[in-house]
Amino acid sequence: MIDGPVYVQRIAALLIESSVILVVGMAVAVLLLRGLVAVEQALERRQLRRFQPLVDAALRGDPAALQHLAATPIRHRLLIGRLLIEPLIDDRDPARIASTRDIVRALSLIPVADGYLNSRLWWRRALALRAIGLIQATERTAALVAALDDPHADVRAAALDALTDLRDPASIPAVVVRLHDRSMHRGRCAAALAALGSECEPFLADMASIDETHRFNYARALAICGTARSRPLLAEWTHDRRPDVCAAAFEGLAHVGLDEDAARLAIDALDREEVPVRAMAALALRGWRGPGDGAIRLARLLDDEWPVAVNAARSLRSMGLDGAVVLQTYGARPGLAGELARQMLWQQDVRC
Repeated sequence: MIDGPVYVQRIAALLIESSVILVVGMAVAVLLLRGLVAVEQALERRQLRRFQPLVDAALRGDPAALQHLAATPIRHRLLIGRLLIEPLIDDRDPARIASTRDIVRALSLIPVADGYLNSRLWWRRALALRAIGLIQATERTAALVAALDDPHADVRAAALDALTDLRDPASIPAVVVRLHDRSMHRGRCAAALAALGSECEPFLADMASIDETHRFNYARALAICGTARSRPLLAEWTHDRRPDVCAAAFEGLAHVGLDEDAARLAIDALDREEVPVRAMAALALRGWRGPGDGAIRLARLLDDEWPVAVNAARSLRSMGLDGAVVLQTYGARPGLAGELARQMLWQQDVRC
């Protein structure tokens, strides 16, 4: 019979031995995995070095390079697609986009992209979305809209980029609804709205009529894609009890342009207590040369808070003779007002 202490010692030894074997096994597994990853990365780098010159030549319009790429096996198309599309994440040059679109079509990458839309790897899903957007495959609009709910932020960003390239009016409701989603990239949402243009305007107005809570977002959106049709609605919103909505409404009016009634609202708002409202009201008067004492009222803001003073100075510069007279008067003064007035006069002289 084994004594209790000896039995405990044997159990402890077995546990220690098992732990050592487990640790060694895990270390070996990690080393093997790292080795496999290193080999895969080395092979990928070699393929990248192989195809990059051909991609660059094809983008320059070399037909031989394009023909060579088109003859590559399907298994290499994803890698070529990455070389073509990933640079467009940061470089949105229209000429490069157009050249890339032609190559994507020539390589028949859309079937490949379809295969990767449901990939477990986020970067494959993102690449597929951008390829679909570039090729402007409007029959895939539903897939792009669905990807706006992808769990990975980069995939959602890729979906917005793709919808920007696609410019399909069918995507307007989805893009507008995502304006309220804080997880979405605001700059990309704005780019999608700008690409869709004034076709977004009716839907924005309809949504604003039933969703007062998000009026600020709708006003900012109309500052991107609105036209003169939105002027009455934006003018109404300048009376909103929320200062941020009021400021956004004046920003929208700066974009769509003023009539006499809207100009009067902007001039009156120059005396508001809230800095953002005064700043956007001053911006809205940019280029206004109609009735009212806009130039004189703007001049009083040249020594206001910086956002207000800068917008006032820029609007004065855009007001022709009336603005120039005010700027010349204030240019002789010390302090911020004089500095801004002299700067605007100098820029006016340079442009002339």
